[in-house]
Formats: sequence, structure tokens, C-alpha cells
Amino acid sequence: MASNFGSLRKSFAGKERLLSRKNYSDVGFDDAGLVHEGCLRRIFRITGEKIHRGWNNLVGTAISAYEMGRSDPRKVVFAAKMGAALSLVSVLIFFKEPLNYISQYSIWAILTVVVVFEFSIGATLNKGFNRALGTLSAGALALGIAELSVMAGKWQEVVIVISVFIAGFFASYLKLYPAMKQYEYGFRVFLLTFCIVLVSGTSHFIQTAVSRLLLIVVGGGVCLIINVCIYPIWAGEDLHKLVVKNFKGVASSLEGCVSMYLQCVEYSRIPSKILIYQASDDPLYKGYRAAVESTSQEETLLGFAIWEPPHGRYKMFNYPWSEYVKVSGALRHCAFMVMAMHGSILSEIQASSELRQAFKDGIQKVGTEGAKVLKLLGEKVEKMEKLSPGDLLQEVHDAAEDLQMMIDQKSYLLVNSQNWEGAKRAGKFVDPELLQELKDNEQKPMVINSLTESANLRSTQTLRNYDPQNPNTSINLSISQWESGEDVLRQQTMWPSRLSLLGDTILNEREVRTYESASALSLATFTSLLIEFVARLQNLVHSFEKLSEKAKFEDPIK
Repeated sequence: MASNFGSLRKSFAGKERLLSRKNYSDVGFDDAGLVHEGCLRRIFRITGEKIHRGWNNLVGTAISAYEMGRSDPRKVVFAAKMGAALSLVSVLIFFKEPLNYISQYSIWAILTVVVVFEFSIGATLNKGFNRALGTLSAGALALGIAELSVMAGKWQEVVIVISVFIAGFFASYLKLYPAMKQYEYGFRVFLLTFCIVLVSGTSHFIQTAVSRLLLIVVGGGVCLIINVCIYPIWAGEDLHKLVVKNFKGVASSLEGCVSMYLQCVEYSRIPSKILIYQASDDPLYKGYRAAVESTSQEETLLGFAIWEPPHGRYKMFNYPWSEYVKVSGALRHCAFMVMAMHGSILSEIQASSELRQAFKDGIQKVGTEGAKVLKLLGEKVEKMEKLSPGDLLQEVHDAAEDLQMMIDQKSYLLVNSQNWEGAKRAGKFVDPELLQELKDNEQKPMVINSLTESANLRSTQTLRNYDPQNPNTSINLSISQWESGEDVLRQQTMWPSRLSLLGDTILNEREVRTYESASALSLATFTSLLIEFVARLQNLVHSFEKLSEKAKFEDPIK
């Protein structure tokens, strides 16, 4: 090995000398000239690459910005409204009469537009209320402290400093209280206004407070008028659409999980983003993940929606927006089961296709009926309609009960039937020669040396996969089942194709049977998760009915 490495190194060294000589002969310059010319070329090449890379990044950013505006035109409208509000408020700078100090403090109106103008009307009202409340309270308190500091005489500066410390302490402490979370911005404005008014000087206390309050009112009024009158964007509508989207996503993921499991389709390589629970383009994963991850977004939209006045289809005061969040929470509780079913598909231990086919009809029916319930509820939420008379969950409950009965009747397929006393009842249907061959294999230790031998062993162990309705069914395995494809999804293989190698052998017969038992239990896990999903639908329907009553949904069209 060392000699081969040495010869390989000499070969590379010889080729390098030949190439260097060839370059020198072609160029015709001395060594110094060649190195100097090479450095200049390298500098120009690197510079050109950086310019090209920067240009590509700029073009990519422009394309992304265009696609963002194209996918949601409201963002373009919001930017235009912000520009219009700033342009309108900036006119105050040119005011000279009758209040010449207005132009001096006009920056406060501009700052108000910048910090108050939000994407939705509810967010704008929330920010505007916090800013007005913080300014009013801070201005009144600062004027009182200012008068006390004047009365203190030479201790005026000490009174101001101590007052600033006390105000900063209590405001910063109170905003950490959970109930005061929605007023956090108001506390910040309070501190800013209080400090500015106190340090502005004795002769400018009242002028500073009044002008700041007046300009904040002007800036807030401009924000509100433009945001409401020009293409209004409501946080309540966004919350409503988000809940509907979650229903559709979970229903799609449920159908995909059941179909993928029954078709024995697996990931040839699991996307790394799924393993670390990040956003991925996989539609099956993306559907339920959006519902699970929407908690913070729903809470944010809820905090803004409660500030919005009646509008559109939401024509009532104190609209029950919180009930939408509760419905989404019940849906998320169901989505956790879909996530677990997807995890079963991603797991290393998988049941054989023959075993899945034995329960195919029951699993397929439960999955179809469950997805149908989710889609119907999503449509009712979208149309704001109540449920029709009758039991919505009757069919899916019947399907789940049928699946449970099927599992009870064929439970011998889910355990090692050779060690189960009940397997003797099916023994009379088994070929005696095949049974004798199985017993002979048990008496002698056997080591599997290849996947082919493992497949032959698996084909003889038909007792666990035996179906009384099809006694002549046999398991045929081909070596192509263990070949890995280039696609992300491929046909799932059964054990022992997933077993790890131990030297030149795989595993002994006992270990193979252990893994086969585990693979059978993976089917039981998938079905139990599916039945648990059905059980959680009752809470979801109850949450929807409560929403439909409080929000006064329309009666269903007959």
C-alpha cells in the first residue's frame, strides 16, 4: 500500500513538472514575468467574480421582492399607504403661522406615523392607543413633577433625577407583568415623553408637552384615516383565513399519510429540514406543520383583531375572535396525531406490504372519513355556516370501530404466532410440509450471509403473514426491492432489508424474528394513532359548535 502511494505521488509530481514546463514554453517569458502576470490575472478574475456574484445577488433580491408583492398585493398597497402618510405629515415642516413652534416639533408627527402605522387596522389602533395613553399620562405626570422641582429651588436637579429614576423603575417593572404585555409600547412611550418633558427646561415644560401631544394626535389621525379609507386590511380576516388554511392543510396531510403508508412508499433519503423540524417543501410535512406552528401568529392576530370595529361579515361588537383560536387549538390537538403518523412512515422499522394489505380497507376508510370531516369543518368555518342536523362523526366513528374489530380478529398477524397458543387454530390450514420445514429451521442455528438468503428465509415464514381468506398467498421478494432509487420517495421494503450488517453477515434467525415482531407492532402503532385521531375529532366539533353559536353563524342552506 505504501509503495502504491509513493508511486502515485511520483506520478502527480511528474505530471506537475510537465505541465509547468509546457506553460513556460508556451508563454515564452521568464519565471518572474510569469508570476507577475499570473497575479494580475488572478486579481482581475477574483474581482470579476465578486462583481458577477454581487450582481446576481442583487437580481435575485429584486426577483424575490417582486414575487413577494405578486403573491400578496396587500404588501405593495401597505407600502404605498405608508409613503402617502409620511408625505402628508411632512407638510407640517413648512408651517410658519400661526404656531411657529409647530414646525420645530414636527418630527414628533413623523415619528408617530413611522411607529404607529401598521399593516392591519387593528395593529394601528393598538399602537395609536398605546402612544396616546403613554403621552397623556407621562405629560401630566411630568408637568406635576416640573412644578414641584421649581418649588424645590436649588434642589431642582436632584428632584428631576430622582423622579426619572422612580418613573423608569416602575414603568420597566410593570411592563414585565403578563397582563400588561399588550401595553408594553405604551410604557416605552411613557418613559420617553416623561424624560423629554422634564429635561426640556423650566420655561418650556408646558410648550413641550402640549406641542408633543398635539403632533402625536395629528400623526395618529393621519395613520388612521389613510389605513381605514384606502384598501383597509383587517387582522380579523387574516385570522379567519389562517384557521381555514390550517383545516385544509391537516386534511391534506392526513390523506397523504394514509395513502403513503398503504402504498408502502418511503423516503429514500429523509430531508434534513424535516429531521430538525424546519420548513420544508414536502407537502405532507408542510400541511400539518403549518397548523402546529401557527400558535404565535394566531395570538398576534387575535391581539390586533379585538381592537377592530365591526366590519364586513363580522357585524357585531365584541366579536368572539378568541373562539377562532380555540378551534385552531383543537385542530392542532388532532394535527399532533397526523405528525406522529408521519413519524411512523419516517421510522426505520416498517411493516411488510402484505401485512398492510390485510388491514388496507379499514385504514383507508378511517383516513378518508377523517379527512372528509376536516374538510367539511373547514368549509363551514370559511362560509360561516352552522353544521347540518345529524351526527357529523357517525361515519368516521363506524369506520374506526370496524378497524378496531378487524385488528381484534386478525391480531395473530401482529404477534409472533409461533409462540402464541391461538395460532394453533389456524394451523390446520397450513401446509404440513411447510410447517415441518419451519420446525427444522428452528432446531438448527442459522446465520444469514446475504440479503438473498434473508429473503428466502422471510418467504418461508408465512405463518405470521398468513391470511385465512387467502391460504395460498405466498410472499415473493426480489432483489430489486432493496435497490435504492434516486428519488426522494420509493417503494418501501420489508425486513430484513433494513437490518444493519455485522461483518460479513447480517443477523441470526432469532434476531430477524425480533425485528419482524417490531415491524408488525409498527402497524399497530399506526392504526392506534389513526384511531386516537378519530377520538380527538369530538373535541374539535364541539369547539366549532361553540364558535358558530357565539359568532352567530348562518343556518346551513338546505
